[in-house]
Amino acid sequence: MRTLLPALAVLLLASPAPADEMSDAANGFYGAYATFHPSDGIPDAKGRAKYAPHISPALESLLERADRAEAAFAKANKDSPPLIEGDLFTSNFEGATSFKVGACKGDAKAGQCAVALSYDDGKDKPAAWSDTIYVVRGPSGWRVDDIAYGAPWEFANKGRLTKTLEDTIENAGQ
Repeated sequence: MRTLLPALAVLLLASPAPADEMSDAANGFYGAYATFHPSDGIPDAKGRAKYAPHISPALESLLERADRAEAAFAKANKDSPPLIEGDLFTSNFEGATSFKVGACKGDAKAGQCAVALSYDDGKDKPAAWSDTIYVVRGPSGWRVDDIAYGAPWEFANKGRLTKTLEDTIENAGQ
């Protein structure tokens, strides 16, 4: 038994910490996000495919349902604007032009990471804020499951991404 303990300790120390894996998941998500700038509304099937390796099955399903709801709403209300306009994945309507994943914390199943975001259009003073990204661990590793919007200004997205998507589905009558 004594000889197994040092080997087990080495194995545990060699394994990445959950916080590092959470950070990797968040960075992967924002790496995919960066290919969409400017991001506008609910991503279509092609867009969701880019996010798929980085998001939980639950979030992927919610995005798909919201996309179908938005399409049904648009078909039934030809003169109405979309239910979701602007960036869905950050607090800022125009999105973010840079991100930095900060500290992550949690346990072996779920966690959260602070993310510093900014938007710089090259004309106006850059905007900076912080959102929180929630991650879960599933059979395929760590994946983004939700985002809490954290920008302090009045017209920022508020609440959580999943609630925004659920409200969209409900408002579309789906």
